[in-house]
Amino acid sequence: MARSRPRRADARPKRRRVPPTLARPRPKRPTAETLLLDLARDISVRGVPAGPAAGVEAIVAMLAAAYAPDTPLAKTLHEDWLRRRGDKTAQLALAWAREQVRLAVAEEFQRARAKRVMRTDGDVDTLAWLVLAACEALAHEPPSAVSDRAHALLAFLRGR
Repeated sequence: MARSRPRRADARPKRRRVPPTLARPRPKRPTAETLLLDLARDISVRGVPAGPAAGVEAIVAMLAAAYAPDTPLAKTLHEDWLRRRGDKTAQLALAWAREQVRLAVAEEFQRARAKRVMRTDGDVDTLAWLVLAACEALAHEPPSAVSDRAHALLAFLRGR
């Protein structure tokens, strides 16, 4: 009888690798960056409507709806931030997407200011930053408080 050679402990049978196209597709969950970029695009596309105060109201309503508690953006931002805290590239991508939202808001505020429907004191970029920070804080508020906070934000932007 022929003797078989003993197998080495570190010798494992090679597994056949499945090409990525044949592998089972993973469900795609939108990332925080894509949700933020979609929000920036929505703000830029819709723009300030023709009505006198409707533009600022529309922007605040869009931001409040996007950042409200239990919305996909609020949940995904929190999860992505926790999951990718140490990844500098991911942090940079998230910051860039957030900056795109701020720039879209600032652009629309500049148009609203030209129509004289919002406060004229203060820099438009700073106002956009403040509004974005306030709307981001809505994710941590009780859902019943979102409309009150949005109303206060509108009063602040109108200068009343």
